[in-house]
Amino acid sequence: MIVITTPTGNIGRRLLPLLTDTTEPLRVVVRDPTRLPDTVRDRAEVITGSHGDPATLDRALTGADAVFWLVPPDGSRTPHEAYTGFTRPAARAFTTHGVTHVVGVSALGRGTPHAAHAGLVTAALAVDDLIADTGVAYRALANPSFYENLLDEADSIREHGVFTDTADPDRPAPMVAVADIAATAAALLLDRSWTGVDTIPVLGPRALSPNDLARVMTEELGRPVRYRRESLDDLRATLLGHGLDTEFVDATVDMKRAKDNGLDTGATPTGHGTDFAHWCAHTLNPAITEATDAH
Repeated sequence: MIVITTPTGNIGRRLLPLLTDTTEPLRVVVRDPTRLPDTVRDRAEVITGSHGDPATLDRALTGADAVFWLVPPDGSRTPHEAYTGFTRPAARAFTTHGVTHVVGVSALGRGTPHAAHAGLVTAALAVDDLIADTGVAYRALANPSFYENLLDEADSIREHGVFTDTADPDRPAPMVAVADIAATAAALLLDRSWTGVDTIPVLGPRALSPNDLARVMTEELGRPVRYRRESLDDLRATLLGHGLDTEFVDATVDMKRAKDNGLDTGATPTGHGTDFAHWCAHTLNPAITEATDAH
């Protein structure tokens, strides 16, 4: 039995189709079952609730062998509450219910000089340690920034030809498509011959700077796209303006600072995975086109 958390999220909804076509018993934990496709509701047992809730976990993990674990970002809480606080009931439940294998979504940076001061990344690495200490076989999928983050910029790209971040415009860094994370997770969940604890970097084919992203988007979208660098102070003010927890905002800024100082650059892309140009053509361009049609 495989248990999937966040089945309607960016990664979870791409992971599910890779598992529903198998004979493996499946169970999903979801707050709102109506958001699940009919194919999933027909194929998997559905547990309604939050996977941060001990009672929900007791129902979800009974008889389970493997778990896909993802902590949903919650900017209304402190980083400690949002990450290790959210995961601690699951760590206890893994032991109570005899779960043998867990695949978790994590971040790059472990072992680097920046890891202890990287805000949300530091919090994510603490989740890995918490799960590993339970004694389960654990694989932390260490990811850089997602291509999909650019979907939040779709309106700005469409209307102004601009996307914004805080990174050095010329610093290459690895990036990844969430579909590649889902594929890596599926392979591990279906073949549970692995043991012990390990970190698996999941990277796109090559490192890209913001200016590289702008060039590729210009080519693939058929419209000029440029990068605008935002200061960390401006980012902090924007996030605080959205009413997020102050500590969570500071941790987000610390993560951005650590990435710009090279947190992710120790990982070398292998040339495999979804190419950014392909992602632009098949994911970003349709999103911009749909937004244009809606207007």
